Amino acid sequence: MPTFQVGGWYDIFGQGTLDNFTAMRGAGRSATLIMGPWAHTNWQHVVGDVNFGFGANSDFMGMRGRLHDLQFDWFRRTIGDGEAPEPDTGKVLLFVMGINQWRGETEWPLSRAVDTDFHLRADGCLTPEPPSTAEQPEEFTYDPMDPVPTTGGALLMSDEFRPGPLDRTAVEAREDVLVFTTEPLAEDVEVTGRVRVVLFAATDGPSTDWVARLCDVDEHGVSRNVADGVVRVRAATPGEAAEHVVDLWSTSIVFRAGHRIRVQVTSSNFPRWDRNLNTGEPEESATTARVARQHIFHDSTRPSRIVLPVVPAR
Repeated sequence: MPTFQVGGWYDIFGQGTLDNFTAMRGAGRSATLIMGPWAHTNWQHVVGDVNFGFGANSDFMGMRGRLHDLQFDWFRRTIGDGEAPEPDTGKVLLFVMGINQWRGETEWPLSRAVDTDFHLRADGCLTPEPPSTAEQPEEFTYDPMDPVPTTGGALLMSDEFRPGPLDRTAVEAREDVLVFTTEPLAEDVEVTGRVRVVLFAATDGPSTDWVARLCDVDEHGVSRNVADGVVRVRAATPGEAAEHVVDLWSTSIVFRAGHRIRVQVTSSNFPRWDRNLNTGEPEESATTARVARQHIFHDSTRPSRIVLPVVPAR
């Protein structure tokens, strides 16, 4: 059966929508996809702290009409009485944040996107160049009794936890949040596709979490979250570095010239994700907690990095 799939970059089910779409296309089925800058319950043009422009509103969507009209047209083509002017063939409509424009595509993911590494470096730098020397690892202490509070993101929670892109100033001021930032960009950089962070990390406990977040820093220095992810690990040997891949799901955004790309690394995002108590006990029955000492490595043999699907300028 043909499908019409709608999701948002800040929708907690957004990656599921994309996975469903790619599976349908992979099975040779007609599948239509629309991804806006929305959260799960907010299809307006203001999401979090950002006004994406009135064309982002699902009741307008620029010159493309209302989302309801697009859905109605799809129903006419797929289950109507045969009077539709042409059959449904499936399409992809993406909202590209940063430039705040809708763009039609024929596929997802975009085959022209190029996975591009940006490396975590000393002194909080983020560079395309990998480290060539033995840079010292970064350290922080993760206390599950004082977790990093949830601030924005792809959420479906109670009203005090707003979804979407929010100011990260308070979060980035914490000692248990590492921050790595590029120099101001000389030109626009479009990132459209699935984002991942490769961390070479060590913990002194039997178990811990690694949280990574992609942020856009504007020309005024305000950092706002774009995508994030978490991985729960069991340490085979506490204190020994291991490679971990953190899936940040997918996004579509242009980091404008003069902006900076930022990566946050920490070990919690509560209550969006339950706290790892660092003891290795089963989560459903754990009764104790311990403080963990965390290390993030970035040297020539352990190149921690974020992998961004960069779309070349047309």
